[in-house]
Amino acid sequence: MAGAATPYSVGRQLEKGEPRKKLLLRVIRRGLVLVLLGIIYNNGLHFRPWADVRFGSVLGRIGLAYMFANIIYLYTKQRGQIIWFCGILIGYWLLLMFNSAPGFPRGDLSQPGNFASYIDRLVMPGRLYLGNHDPEGLTSTIPAIGTGLLGILAGNLLKNSPLTQVAKVVRLAITGVIFLVLAQIWNLVFPINKNLWTSSFVLEVGGISLLLLSLFYYVIDVLGYKKWAFFFTVIGMNSILIYMSGHFIEWDYATTGFFQWVGQLVGDPFNIFAMALCYIAVKWAFLYFMYKKKVFLRV
Repeated sequence: MAGAATPYSVGRQLEKGEPRKKLLLRVIRRGLVLVLLGIIYNNGLHFRPWADVRFGSVLGRIGLAYMFANIIYLYTKQRGQIIWFCGILIGYWLLLMFNSAPGFPRGDLSQPGNFASYIDRLVMPGRLYLGNHDPEGLTSTIPAIGTGLLGILAGNLLKNSPLTQVAKVVRLAITGVIFLVLAQIWNLVFPINKNLWTSSFVLEVGGISLLLLSLFYYVIDVLGYKKWAFFFTVIGMNSILIYMSGHFIEWDYATTGFFQWVGQLVGDPFNIFAMALCYIAVKWAFLYFMYKKKVFLRV
């Protein structure tokens, strides 16, 4: 989604005549801020020994993938973006298939033996999440750039294609199905693996995302059914805020304070499910308050 938003944000600024250099600096700043927020999310706001700090993070992965995908977008046309997308996925596959950690056979994809984790152990500071591997490591961010580029290509289709809305839905859906088929074929030699963000994984989740995007675009934009999505709009408008909030707000305490009686009333074993719904309700009420006050955390 960060990629799909690019033609509507960076692309719109380009159309208005904003200098590429200025947009480049903005993209880099946003990417690095997300990396910083990811480090804070992992480690909190207190000092730790350097060796105990985890630098890899979900927000960091999003930030770096967004940043490099947008740099490619700024300096290439759509054909170039497609070439970059294919080149990144094929290049990452070859990188892992023809290399490995020392002492392991070429193409080894085990946690200690794969080449991506080996590179991360050499170059990443601090600690890796699993000791010898980090699912948000630097090397596996390379194919994640492809994920961002796929979002950009989808967003460009929705924003700039002369096709009718229904034709756009069909093209997104067909491309999603093709990606899912290709992912299963590639899976035979390069397994679908989230921890390594393998190229087949990019195609698999990319295909699913394209199918979901086509569905929601059809329901919301083509058919005009929008009100049902308001619940998710409130969350999406402050997604980073609610993601980071757990370090600064004790949501369990607030949920128990307001709704412990619900769990007691429901009783075992469904009280866990009931309290989970109350937990979501408390967070959503906070986000709704921020939404009504038009207070949004922007990066």
